[in-house]
Amino acid sequence: MTIAWYRSLPVDRCGTVRYRTGQDRNRVGCHMSEPTPSKRPSVEQRRATILAASAQIFFEQGYAATSIDSIIAKIGGSKRNIYSEFGSKEGLFTALVTEITDNALADMTVERLADPDLKNTLMEFGRRLIEVYISPTVVGVLRTVMAETSRFPELARAFYEKGPSRASARLAELLERSKARGEINVRDCLLSADNFTGMLRGNLHLQVVLGLREPPDPDEIETILTSVVETFLHGVRGR
Repeated sequence: MTIAWYRSLPVDRCGTVRYRTGQDRNRVGCHMSEPTPSKRPSVEQRRATILAASAQIFFEQGYAATSIDSIIAKIGGSKRNIYSEFGSKEGLFTALVTEITDNALADMTVERLADPDLKNTLMEFGRRLIEVYISPTVVGVLRTVMAETSRFPELARAFYEKGPSRASARLAELLERSKARGEINVRDCLLSADNFTGMLRGNLHLQVVLGLREPPDPDEIETILTSVVETFLHGVRGR
């Protein structure tokens, strides 16, 4: 079970989830299959329920204003169970970011994206990464981190290490394979991967995070992606 459905809910410019229906508002706590009275939820179900409820509360109230008590009030249970599973509120937020990143990177494995044509590989990787960057869930996490980073710098560190850093490392693996085949000439594949992902984000992603514009539609994504891939390939092959 995952909380992937949450990224489909729209987020307004303040980072607040805009629920389409009353069902959406309640879905965080009940999207899991409800156990029968005689059957207790599994550890996996319980963890997914906690993370889903936490996502809603973190994004709506912010990190500082969110308490373990508010999460317990929504889903029931005890503080001991949450502290036993996650260690602290910081641990809970880190687990949430990890869950989101794991879902996002699940299909971005080296094996699945290792197309013999590097351009095809970069197009597919970039397309999936842009979709992740502009998803309401990731935008909500980033807004939370940006709002709290001065008071809770560990949140920014957790977000970077669990999110952008892992994406660059995954792409660096693909570039290393291409470099071994003599297709590209770069000194540092991880640095090149950072450059590629940075180009993908650009000012457009910042505008979305700041609420200055709506996320790009599929046609605009393809236009941006094609420009980034062509520019990147010109640099890594033009030596």
